[in-house]
Amino acid sequence: MISTIHIKNIGIIDDLSIDLNSGLNILTGETGAGKTLIIDSLGIICGNRFSKEMIRKGEEYSCVEASIFLPENERAIDGNIIVSREIYSNGRNSCKINGNLVTVNELKEFMKNIIDIHGQNDNQTILDKSSHIAYLDSFIGDELIDIKNEYRNLFERYNEIKEELKQNYGDEKEKQRRVDLLKYQLNEIESSKLKLGEDDKLEEQKKLILNSEKITENLKIADESLSEQTIDSINIAIKALEKIETIDEIYSEKLAGLKSIYYDIQELSRDISSLNDDMYFDEDERNEIENRLDIIYSLKRKYGNTIEEILNYKNDVEKELYEIENLDEINSKLKKKQKEIEEKMIDLSNKMNKIRIKKSKDLSEKINKELSELEMPNARFNASVEYNNEYKFNKNGLNNVEFLISTNIGEEEKPLIKIASGGEMSRIMLAIKSVLAEIDKVPVLIFDEIDTGISGKTSKVVGEKIKNISKNYQILMITHQATIAAKGDYNYYISKSVENGKTRTSVKKLNEQETLKEIARIASGDVTDISLKHAKELRNSKKVA
Repeated sequence: MISTIHIKNIGIIDDLSIDLNSGLNILTGETGAGKTLIIDSLGIICGNRFSKEMIRKGEEYSCVEASIFLPENERAIDGNIIVSREIYSNGRNSCKINGNLVTVNELKEFMKNIIDIHGQNDNQTILDKSSHIAYLDSFIGDELIDIKNEYRNLFERYNEIKEELKQNYGDEKEKQRRVDLLKYQLNEIESSKLKLGEDDKLEEQKKLILNSEKITENLKIADESLSEQTIDSINIAIKALEKIETIDEIYSEKLAGLKSIYYDIQELSRDISSLNDDMYFDEDERNEIENRLDIIYSLKRKYGNTIEEILNYKNDVEKELYEIENLDEINSKLKKKQKEIEEKMIDLSNKMNKIRIKKSKDLSEKINKELSELEMPNARFNASVEYNNEYKFNKNGLNNVEFLISTNIGEEEKPLIKIASGGEMSRIMLAIKSVLAEIDKVPVLIFDEIDTGISGKTSKVVGEKIKNISKNYQILMITHQATIAAKGDYNYYISKSVENGKTRTSVKKLNEQETLKEIARIASGDVTDISLKHAKELRNSKKVA
């Protein structure tokens, strides 16, 4: 239930806090005092659209905050959840659940299971077609629950097998596509005949080719310098030392060293000359190297950063191909099991279908009875149950359920969400809630002027129904009918006043005497002895038998 709602800077509301209670909370008061603004504020906290024109004049932002007691909710801290939404004049939006920032959609998704608003700006889970089968199944109860649980266990296993087959390429088309791809990849790698390290060698060759002219030129200079200058100079030096080598031992040692250098330089000169001779590459050789490198680079882009990684990938492809080609036996067993489960699911779906069709008529009959009592005798509600003959299983079997209604004789049935009249919609919702009161999981119901356009007799019925379902919900209701206001467990008076040139809204929780006076005012427009006596009579009959 909502414990407290705090509203700031919305319309004529400047700063307002309301402490609410369980049961039936009735809001009454002057026209234009801000009653509907309070309901709109609850819509804002539920994620409804907000126009920045709603921000109080002269203010930069508006804020709505609610403290909600939900002890069984996983988000609750000590049983409480604080939900807030701030909207600024520049369009910025801030939504929080227990202080944690969430998106508007996340807020809306969370709050749809807490508050149902029935009025001009509705936020109703019961309008969501996807929830209708859950409502019907809850209405059916024990007769369906065992079959549904058995079906859902099978449905879970069915999906597991589907996923396993998908992973195992149980789908023949998918399997063949994968096999074709793997064979193509394997052939592409094998046909390339890669060798470890060949890319490095080719890169070296490519580098030589690209620099061959420069290398040839400088090798020639080095070769000529050694053979034409250095060797001849050393040869002259050797001949000079030979003439004095017998004079002293040191000259013969230097001569031996110089001859060693001479032979080394001769060998080095031959090597350089040979390198220069080898520095010839024709255009075909160059193209061959570049084409081979292009092939290797292409394979690297697809299968790995190195030749080693590509070859490892090739091994993985060979392994996967082998596994796929030997999966037929495994997949055959899985498909057989899947077929067995499908047959059981169809059988259970058929049983659920029969029960749902039968019970949908009971639900429709009960709701139509409620609608008749709510001064809508020509309305026809229909919990429509459809069967999927294409066997597209969902978690509820092969059924789709949608709540339809025709509000006038001769009109075709329409989805609830397409009902145009706010008053009709509110009474339809009240009829549905009256029948589903004990099974609906949304704890808070809000009715904005549900009594518009109904007779005094009908308002008495509305009041009784509202009072009855308040045993299962916290209800917040705006009303202009004394018979309904008299049913309140807690009555609040909404008023407005002008302070410092600005209008502001106030809320007062009424005591019993004040409640009687307010009921008297609503009933007759004035508080008199006669209207007070009538108010006491209405108040004394507030308990539903």
